[in-house]
Amino acid sequence: MRIGLSLSSMLLATELFAQAGSPALDEPRPIEAVDTVFIEDLTWMEVRDAIQAGKSTVLVASGGVEQNGPYLVTGKHNVVLQAMTESIARKLGNALVAPIIAFVPEGDFDPPTGHMRYPGTISLTQETYKALLRDIASSLKAHGFEHVIFIGDSGGNQTGMKEVASELTLRFRGKPGVHFIPEFYDYDGLMAWLKEQGYPQVDQGLHDDYGITSIMMSVEPESVRYRQRVLKGLDSINGIRITPIEKTQEVGRKAVEWRAEQTVEAIRKAISSHPASSP
Repeated sequence: MRIGLSLSSMLLATELFAQAGSPALDEPRPIEAVDTVFIEDLTWMEVRDAIQAGKSTVLVASGGVEQNGPYLVTGKHNVVLQAMTESIARKLGNALVAPIIAFVPEGDFDPPTGHMRYPGTISLTQETYKALLRDIASSLKAHGFEHVIFIGDSGGNQTGMKEVASELTLRFRGKPGVHFIPEFYDYDGLMAWLKEQGYPQVDQGLHDDYGITSIMMSVEPESVRYRQRVLKGLDSINGIRITPIEKTQEVGRKAVEWRAEQTVEAIRKAISSHPASSP
């Protein structure tokens, strides 16, 4: 009997707690909103009000956790996307950024293939990755976004994004429009741009290059092990010095701007060519 009463009390307390923690959806926001485009750094009220104020587009970016040579952290793509998604969203002017998808297909498990051969890599099957994209997009649809934008910073996530974008465009009947933007993943273009800026590279055979390194350094120098490399005299990549730090960070910021401009142009083109979902 005591156990029954205890369980009943617990269930009642849980129900009351749930009711108390469920404010009215139109409850006014009591404090000023912060200036960020990242959904995970906003309160639910700030997200609601941002959508109502015209933030109709949301970026869904895929990174990865993989081997990236001896100097770059396994979360390289996620670090890059911190800078890239903010720049893209602010240039669009009407966009927010969903939490970066950190896990993507990186190779098979047994036996390990691709990046999965290296410790620290975390992989998903294509089926799991695509299911993740579907659920994220469905969540964002439920909250009223008009355009969901898929971008990916590594090769392993391009096919999944393309397939899910096509699938959801049909399922959602264009509301919201789900757009895969392959133009974002244009590292050949970035290498050509760097060469024009006076930074030609000689490939050292590492899963690394000056473009990615400079962008990462503009976010967090320790993510490329800057200090340790300087101490060992290893402060270069593909024949280009990464010292002094200020110079490389400036190149990184400019690279972010260049990539963001190319991506924003592609996003606007994709949206304008999708009349069923255009505002």
